[in-house]
Amino acid sequence: MFIDGQEGTTGLQIYERLGGREDIELLRIDPEKRKDAQERKKLLNDADLVFLCLPDAAAREAVALIENDRTKVIDASTAHRTSPGWVYGFPELLAGQRQRVKFAKRTANPGCHATGFLSAAAPLVATGVLPRDYPVTCYSLTGYSGGGKKMIAEYEGEGKDEALDSPRIYGTTLRHKHLPEMKALSGLDEPPVFCPIVDDYYKGMASCLMLHNARLTGKPTAEDLCEILARYYEDQQVVRVAPFEKEGSFLAANALAGTDRLELSVWGHEEQTIVVARFDNLGKGASGAAVQNMNLMLGFDETAGLAL
Repeated sequence: MFIDGQEGTTGLQIYERLGGREDIELLRIDPEKRKDAQERKKLLNDADLVFLCLPDAAAREAVALIENDRTKVIDASTAHRTSPGWVYGFPELLAGQRQRVKFAKRTANPGCHATGFLSAAAPLVATGVLPRDYPVTCYSLTGYSGGGKKMIAEYEGEGKDEALDSPRIYGTTLRHKHLPEMKALSGLDEPPVFCPIVDDYYKGMASCLMLHNARLTGKPTAEDLCEILARYYEDQQVVRVAPFEKEGSFLAANALAGTDRLELSVWGHEEQTIVVARFDNLGKGASGAAVQNMNLMLGFDETAGLAL
């Protein structure tokens, strides 16, 4: 195994999950040669599987350095998530997706916001409940670790800006980089109107899909939608659906921080529904998903090394 870009947040989290495993060998690059193209090329071609934890352009360059047909790749960047020849690394999402990942040579790790949105929207489209032309709206809360080392330093450094004490809406141009995969993998005709929000806590996500039930096929209630999602994800180990609760409550966005699983909760009544996906943006939203995909691609137990 080789992690190209191990110094970043995602790379470090992958290493943390793999460092103690005895069934794999991690190839390490000399810190002084991190940007040496020839040394990176050697390791990229020596490894059975490579994790790319790099900016998009660098990820594309790394793939081009692989000259054999043996090395498998998991790319954590946005570079290949909708590219032909690449498998989207969300095994539970669609029928046959786990097998596609298992036999893939090139797997694109999903974006964190996309993971939350798709976990709720894609099953409802696939089962015919959510019409493909439905005008979907979604917002997503995330901890600041999703912004990488620079944002972590802003939140944790001395002289912190008071504006960082409050939730901050971003992506206000409505062209967030996860939108192409959100549209492509959901089966919707158009991407959602999507609003991400970052807040002053380290990690954890809550992605929220809001629906008018009268515009859904069959006009299901919120409880009906909960049952549909529960059946869709029945027997899954990493994605689970919480029992329907009629009474409202507070939902903490960091409730699943430190885990590699995702939990869907459905709330609402006969007319309106909200589906909330909660997970760790560094777990099922990034590094945990990458390790799950690696396990499948190399024939290990799917949840080996994961915190469920």
